[in-house]
Amino acid sequence: MKVLKFGGSSVGNSERIERVIDIIRIGSKDEQNVLVVFSAYQGITNQLIETGNLAAGGNPEYKRLFEEISKRHLQTAKHLIKGESRKASLAQIKQWLNNLEEILYGVFLVKELTLKTLDYIMSFGERLSAYTISQSMNASGLKNMFLDTREVIVTDNSFGNARVDIEKTNPRIQDFCKSNQTLIIATGFIASTVKGETTTLGRGGSDYTASLFGAALEASEIEIWTDVDGVLTADPRKVPQAFPVKQMTYLEAMELSHFGAKVIHPPT
Repeated sequence: MKVLKFGGSSVGNSERIERVIDIIRIGSKDEQNVLVVFSAYQGITNQLIETGNLAAGGNPEYKRLFEEISKRHLQTAKHLIKGESRKASLAQIKQWLNNLEEILYGVFLVKELTLKTLDYIMSFGERLSAYTISQSMNASGLKNMFLDTREVIVTDNSFGNARVDIEKTNPRIQDFCKSNQTLIIATGFIASTVKGETTTLGRGGSDYTASLFGAALEASEIEIWTDVDGVLTADPRKVPQAFPVKQMTYLEAMELSHFGAKVIHPPT
């Protein structure tokens, strides 16, 4: 089993997504079982948070931002998903977007945005991206199973930064992966309580999602795909001369993440 994780910058537009699908196509030939975790499209999580805050503030401008989010997802889906499944896939995406619009309108009416509601709003980012990519792959002949990770990752109700219940989560992950196809496309970042309430794992939580699957399935490796060439000696946006670190211990990686390096998510 190999676990791959692609962040928001890797799926920032249709062209990047098509390159990612090519990477998965090649990787799935070399490995018997592959599970791929996706973040929301680049910038979408921030937009969802902003939309929720605008609605809670009674600002009708939230509608314009929602329309931008909706338009981007529909255009991306129309570009990527071909063939007979396109109509049904677009119908599902529109249904989710309608649900998001209704939630935002409710927030606008009551002028309150709880952490619980915000988690639900943010969950649309990963659900829409992973589902769209999954359907695009199926339509192109790369058969896979879509997994909404709220079905298998169980957390407490610390909305916004929930704590995973490993004892409940691992058996669910193992059971799902045993009974489904060799290629699984999963949502990052999101989970649920035992009552089925949507939670999130904290910003950057898609890396954590990938590590949860890797540990539960005893994966041979976990690959975190980003827009930089591995772990560098410094932030390349600030230090152009930064160069890759060829290897490091788990302890070094843990210290690096806890002291603020964004390339590795601390809980991972």
